[in-house]
Amino acid sequence: MTSNQNSTAKLQALRKALAAHITKPIVSVLAKTGITPNTVTWIGFMIILAAAALAALGHPFAAGWVVLLSGCFDIFDGALARSTNQVTRFGGILDSSLDRISEAIMLLGIMAYYLFQSHIHYAEWIVLLIGLTIIASFMVSYIRARAEAASLDCQVGIFTRSERVIILALGLLLSAIQPILVVALAIIAVMSVVTVVQRLLWVNRMANPKP
Repeated sequence: MTSNQNSTAKLQALRKALAAHITKPIVSVLAKTGITPNTVTWIGFMIILAAAALAALGHPFAAGWVVLLSGCFDIFDGALARSTNQVTRFGGILDSSLDRISEAIMLLGIMAYYLFQSHIHYAEWIVLLIGLTIIASFMVSYIRARAEAASLDCQVGIFTRSERVIILALGLLLSAIQPILVVALAIIAVMSVVTVVQRLLWVNRMANPKP
C-alpha cells in the first residue's frame, strides 16, 4: 500500500468512526419510527432549500446552522439504510443526486445575495468565485462517479463533500467577520480543484498501471 493509499484509508476510517459515534443513538430512534431512508434524504434536501433562502435574504448566520442541520440528515439517511437493511440502488442514486443539487442551490443562494448587494466591493468577483466553486465541487464528485462506472476505485482526495459542508457552514456562521465567508468560498474552490487534480492523477494511475 502506498503512502497516499494509507493516508486515504486512515482519513476514511476516521470519518466513518466519527459518523458512527454521532449517528448511532439518533438512527436507533429513527429506526423505531418506521421512517424510510429516502424520506430522511428528502427532509435534508428541504432543509437545505431553507438554508439557501436564508442566505439569499441576507441571514448567513441562521443559514450556517441550517446547513449543519441538513448535513446531519445527510449522514442519517445512509446510516439508517444500513441499520435497517434498506440499502437500495435507487436510494444511493437519489442521495448522490440531491447532494449535488443541494450544493448548487446553497451556493446559488449565496450568489443571489451578492448579486443584489451593490455596496459590497468586488461583488462581481465574488459571484465569479462562487461559480468556480460550483464547478469545482461538482467535478470532485463527477470524477469519482465516472471512475467507479469504469470499475476503478476513486476514494482519494483531501477535500470531499463533508469538508466542503463544514467549511461553508463555518464561513456562514462567522460571516459577520469580514471577509470570512469569501475566504471560506475561496478555500472550497481551491481545495476542490486540488482534489480534482488528485483524483484525475489517481484514476490515470489506476487505468494505466506500470508493468
